[in-house]
Amino acid sequence: MTTDSMTTLSIHNFTLARDSFGRLNLTDAAGVLHENVAPVRAFPIQAPEQGISLVTTDGKEIAWIDALADLSGPNAALVREELQGREFMPEIARILAVTSYATPCTWTVDTNRGQTEFVLRGEEDIRRIGSDTLLVSDTHGIHFLIRNQYELDKHSKKILDRFL
Repeated sequence: MTTDSMTTLSIHNFTLARDSFGRLNLTDAAGVLHENVAPVRAFPIQAPEQGISLVTTDGKEIAWIDALADLSGPNAALVREELQGREFMPEIARILAVTSYATPCTWTVDTNRGQTEFVLRGEEDIRRIGSDTLLVSDTHGIHFLIRNQYELDKHSKKILDRFL
């Protein structure tokens, strides 16, 4: 049962476990069970391992995690597992081909989740996040991350430069 007047807990005052339905539950130091909590990253691209809030289904924060490394092994593993199930942002490792340098066009890319194709509507769907990170959105709203555009291979950089 969730208590509405609950203040945010520090990382040392709770334990996490999955129930029989696979939902993530938090038990605080007082023994109060908070059912079906979800981790939410404050900075999913710039600092994915830091600043994570555990919230209830109605969006109330019940715990704050400064860094995943601060959690116990089992708690950290559960948070990472839950985040992977909720978030889908493949990282582009290489741009293999594009159908055209005019948009819309289809990109064929290698990602950390395998090879895929997506349609880029326009150059405005490639957004800069920081000095070297890019976020590419396809026509279905899926975001692809290029963590460091300067670390791409020569062929990928050449294609990307045509769109930037």
